[in-house]
Amino acid sequence: MGNGALDGAVIAVAGAGGPAGRAALLRLAEAGATVVGSDNDPQRLAEAVDAARYAHGGATVTGETVDLLDLDATKGWADRIEKEYGRVDGLVHLVGGWRGSQTFTKTNLDDWDLLEKLLIRTVQHTSLAFHEGLQRSDRGRYVLISAAGATKPTAGNAAYSAAKAAAEAWTLAMADYFRKAGGEQGPTSAAAILVVKALVHDAMRAERPNAKFAGFTDVGDLAEAVVGVWEKPAAEVNGTRLWLTEKP
Repeated sequence: MGNGALDGAVIAVAGAGGPAGRAALLRLAEAGATVVGSDNDPQRLAEAVDAARYAHGGATVTGETVDLLDLDATKGWADRIEKEYGRVDGLVHLVGGWRGSQTFTKTNLDDWDLLEKLLIRTVQHTSLAFHEGLQRSDRGRYVLISAAGATKPTAGNAAYSAAKAAAEAWTLAMADYFRKAGGEQGPTSAAAILVVKALVHDAMRAERPNAKFAGFTDVGDLAEAVVGVWEKPAAEVNGTRLWLTEKP
């Protein structure tokens, strides 16, 4: 395994138990990385970790249940990774969640309370916990998965789109930190955003065999794009939105 940009890298994946997380664990392990996943569902996380290990014999893939809504717990997770492996080269943020409404006027602000935690607070905590370790790395990357709705919100997705836009702004602020830390030589680490319309996976296709899922990004293609962030220089990807769907 691996003679590329991720060979020997240590990558943390937040939200590793979902379909996108499972695909990311598989692809990162295939690329030669040591992968450390977290999720709030222990069983789902264990299944994802086992699948990646089984698919890529010899790969180091581990999982830990972490409350990413707790900043100290998130910092503890980051510290344990660096202590055990001597480095941390990436954090891939795949914590998701969606709530919508029929119209703008029917927006339920309880949805905002949930989405603020899932889509913003977890970004704040993981970025604050990992930024120093990523800056110490010679190939540090923070990768946020966002949605096209952050750029072009629709009436029924006000809370979701606003939360995604806030997460993007936070990530771009982290990118500015990396830019300034790099000085005249430019950043050695990067924070980048991968933008999708929505994600699709095999189980969704099986449930809705006649659906077209137009503009959706397959979780396998997303995982490939995640790996691709390490294949470009930090200065090229830092502070950028990389579109995996048509740009509105």
